[in-house]
Amino acid sequence: MTAPLIAPLIPRRARPGGREHGRTGTTRRLPVAAMPDVPAVPDDVVYGFGRMDESGRVADRAMTSALGWQPGDRLTVTAAAGVVIARRDPGGMVTMTSKPYIVIPAALRRRCGLRPGDRVLLAVFPARDALAAYSLAVVDQALRAHAPLPGSDGRRP
Repeated sequence: MTAPLIAPLIPRRARPGGREHGRTGTTRRLPVAAMPDVPAVPDDVVYGFGRMDESGRVADRAMTSALGWQPGDRLTVTAAAGVVIARRDPGGMVTMTSKPYIVIPAALRRRCGLRPGDRVLLAVFPARDALAAYSLAVVDQALRAHAPLPGSDGRRP
């Protein structure tokens, strides 16, 4: 059994009440919303994330590599207001191990409210030979202070 062929449907060239394709005419451009300038990440800082283990170790090979820290390097580690800062210092109390991690001493972890499993924002400043670990509570405060959620008064839901 053979079905009869159906003729193709070809649309008309011009729409009723419209103009034909290819003809020039006056067109009205739609307004374009102005885009705000988005700041770029500065070249003098490298960002990453790390998770602190039960011994206070935060590992990120890219961070220690960006600083050029080697096993045996001495570090001074300080903390205040939820931020831990590590700097290479020949008289430092902390020694870089062969593994690519920083150890945050227990007293500094308590001062910053850091617990095992907490994630931290890592910022490396190669020109200063320093690494900063920001608790996510500090990051949250900074985000809310910079740009509260639209339609909110800045408080948590």
